[in-house]
Amino acid sequence: MYDPKLHFQFRQLLSEKENVKARQEYEAFSQRAFANLSRIKNLFTRLYGNQKNWETQYWLLMEDLIQTFIDRPVELRRQDMNREADRDWYLNEKLVGMMLYVDRFAGKLDDFESKVSYIKELGVNWIHLMPLLKSPEGSNDGGYAVSDYRAVDPKFGSMEELRRIADKLRGEDMLLTLDMVMNHTADEHEWAQKARSGDPYYQDFYYFFDNRSMPDWYEEGMPEVFPQSAPGNFTHIPELNKWVMTVFHNYQWDLNYRNPIVFREMMKILLFLANVGVDIIRLDAVAFTWKIPGSTSQNTEEAHVILQLMKACAEVVAPGFAFIAEAIVAPHEVIRYFGEGESYGHECEIAYNATFMALLWDAVASEDTTMLRKGAQAIPAKPDGTTWINYLRCHDDIGLGFDENILHELGKSPYHHKKYLVDYYSGNFKGSMALGAPFAFNPKTGDARISGSLAALAGLERAIKDNNSELIDLAIQKILMLHGIILSYGGLPMIYYGDEIGMGNDHSYLDDPDKSYDNRWMHRPIMDWNKADKRVDPASPEGRIYKGLQKLILLRKSSPEFADQNSLSIEDSGNPFVFSFLRWNYEGAKTLVLSNFTSSTHFVRTEHLSKLGFIPYDMRDKLSGSAPKFYHDLIEIPPYGQYWLTDKTTFDAFQAAEEMEALQSQFKWGV
Repeated sequence: MYDPKLHFQFRQLLSEKENVKARQEYEAFSQRAFANLSRIKNLFTRLYGNQKNWETQYWLLMEDLIQTFIDRPVELRRQDMNREADRDWYLNEKLVGMMLYVDRFAGKLDDFESKVSYIKELGVNWIHLMPLLKSPEGSNDGGYAVSDYRAVDPKFGSMEELRRIADKLRGEDMLLTLDMVMNHTADEHEWAQKARSGDPYYQDFYYFFDNRSMPDWYEEGMPEVFPQSAPGNFTHIPELNKWVMTVFHNYQWDLNYRNPIVFREMMKILLFLANVGVDIIRLDAVAFTWKIPGSTSQNTEEAHVILQLMKACAEVVAPGFAFIAEAIVAPHEVIRYFGEGESYGHECEIAYNATFMALLWDAVASEDTTMLRKGAQAIPAKPDGTTWINYLRCHDDIGLGFDENILHELGKSPYHHKKYLVDYYSGNFKGSMALGAPFAFNPKTGDARISGSLAALAGLERAIKDNNSELIDLAIQKILMLHGIILSYGGLPMIYYGDEIGMGNDHSYLDDPDKSYDNRWMHRPIMDWNKADKRVDPASPEGRIYKGLQKLILLRKSSPEFADQNSLSIEDSGNPFVFSFLRWNYEGAKTLVLSNFTSSTHFVRTEHLSKLGFIPYDMRDKLSGSAPKFYHDLIEIPPYGQYWLTDKTTFDAFQAAEEMEALQSQFKWGV
């Protein structure tokens, strides 16, 4: 709603700022600001309107936005304008990501800079650098306990080096993602140190209590995130004789977003990182940001309002800056982080498809895709203009939060099925080749999650140790089939470093007392560059995976129907061992992906293809460049095989794509 007084007050505030010389960008900023003023004020009022100083804090927030725009480098302002003209820039089929730890991948930032060519060679053009802001020595939750949001940890390098890398990536048309830890700071953060010293101003930045009365009320509804290593949600601070909320670890103090100053400070930090040159920010633990006693204190309405307010502010200052919601919760809750109701599409543009990832691993262990198909179909539809990150592995464990109604429908006991998966991936089930481990076992509930690298969980690590060539072949085919799914499914594919060369578990973490209690470090490996050098040998496991993945990436980039325009249909192939989905675009291109989740040959009836509008015997497979194998009215799919099937019109356009020149110069069809 237009509010003349509000606009006049903002224009006055804007006129007091000098040195805004880039008129075109200035006018664009003014237009964005006036378009969002009422929305920002309404959202701010919903959170803080019952506080005496809310209006003062609101106008201080407006000043913050103006100043961060003034501080925004000119090249980033111009990039914002280009991305405003191309609102779907992050939905592109040409985007392929990789996430990595700088120190474990390369050493320091200047060493990483020299490794960008390795990543680019694979075809990756979007890099997520795992936490690298300053954190305490020793226990720091892998960098998710931040002691200074405006400084790079010295073990990685400097903020100036990070800016240089951001500039380098932008110059090579590559995107940069960093983490913003939303829910908590390290207990060594300046705010926490001042709070610990007794300063009430900074104690109000956190949840402090004089006795256990309120903490016990909170505990009634709050689950434990790390029941083994960090039970409970509060920590006693002896020097203050107070309790502070610590949902994750006792050295991570939860921020109190009921305090508007906390919101303003975190908003300034968010925009500071945008001004460093970050394209996409991963908002860590967004589900936890607003606490309500007696509830789970996750996914609250206020947590969503915080995100809506942050997004509205970012759209004013840096509209070319996108948000990822790190909300590993049930699908009906995850979908809300895209925005719903009046905020539909106005929270985060991107979220992790954690349920789909877990369903893929369920299908691998079960050698049955029924749960995968039904579970994927049950994920709610997302707003246009938003997208999923699809991935196989990441720095975190694999949770097993499946829809228990589907398990019951399939005649499976949720308890016994999850136990089977944990046993299977821990190598404790007869016939399993996996070498993972249970994580965060909760003796109260019997729940556990799974740690382990892709190669370890897919059986490659054990097959290599056993020197079993047949099982090595099957594991490699399984790894490429799974990557083929995330590269063709509806969303942005994210590859985890080391997976591109089949790195196994790294047990060196057991020698570090600050890591040994957390077996997730087994799949956070120190990069083996000798192993990476083997990628040039097409007969080695490393070369077969790297070259196979490189080819899949190039094929994805040549397939415009793989852009995420909500153009995905999960189909029933008629064979429970084969997962089927259709991708298309509105120019008429379409591709059917068929994936065999077993170590045996399987068949799909050609009528499945006909029902989807294809002429079966005229179809071509993008992966081989030839017709698929037919046997009478059946299409044959080899063990862990995959087809990207398309019609002649789509295939001809596909062959003419600009990436095909690179593909044909590097690969031979059918290999």
